[in-house]
Amino acid sequence: MRAYYIFLYLRQDIRKTMKEKTIDYVLRTTWLAVQRMYNEEASDYGITMATGFTLLSVDPQNGTPSTSLGPKMGMEATSLSRILKTLESMRLIERLPNPNDGRGVLIHLTDSGLKNREEVKQNVLKFNNIIKNEISEEKLDHFYEVSDCIMNLISNKKIF
Repeated sequence: MRAYYIFLYLRQDIRKTMKEKTIDYVLRTTWLAVQRMYNEEASDYGITMATGFTLLSVDPQNGTPSTSLGPKMGMEATSLSRILKTLESMRLIERLPNPNDGRGVLIHLTDSGLKNREEVKQNVLKFNNIIKNEISEEKLDHFYEVSDCIMNLISNKKIF
């Protein structure tokens, strides 16, 4: 029983520390809130944030090679494969042979995919405009600088 109370105390201490806004806590909770907001909006169109992001990542005129889509989106191949299968079953994309590479496949948006892509794009632009109207350009510039710095530290393996 005593161990249980120690566990509760430690758990409260961890929560208190996290509520003191460690950087990873702020990043994670902010991203989860954005993700939840986009998923709620995307559900009106029968898609998810991930599928919407994929639609935005496909070149609407020329299509996108399937092999470059994962790195472009920062996703693992298996996760992307599932999303592509979902989009294909919804008839939002189609896979066509790459005329420049006989072994490759281009992901093209269907008419429905183009329509959904435009709706997703409008929601992303709306979100960005609201943020830009509420937060000063100077603060946003600092946000981008800090984000770039964190990304560089991670990619240069200067963390851990």
